[in-house]
Amino acid sequence: MSDDDLLDPRSPHAWAGPLVSTLVTLPAAALALFFGGLSPMACDSCDGAQADGFTDSWNAAWAVLCTGLVLSLIVLVTSWALPWRQRQAATRVLLSMAAPGIAVVAVMGFMALVDWP
Repeated sequence: MSDDDLLDPRSPHAWAGPLVSTLVTLPAAALALFFGGLSPMACDSCDGAQADGFTDSWNAAWAVLCTGLVLSLIVLVTSWALPWRQRQAATRVLLSMAAPGIAVVAVMGFMALVDWP
């Protein structure tokens, strides 16, 4: 047994937080992309200035949604990549909880930014 194992032992259940986060975040992100991608159909019957306003707002909102979901994925991968040591347990839990939270905030930002008809 090395000195590192004595000072900072392995966390036997380090995988639990990232696993639960993965099972929540990935389906939520897929649904967000699906419904965000379908949302331009809300303005199929629009024309003129209303259609232009919707398209401009949707483009900005789509960028916010995609950026938020990529950030959520980065946080999720980071929660898996942390060393499985007791010292990293709090950080791992925080990142595991933040990943689906960031996805939810991205969806809320998308919904708020679109100028719905």
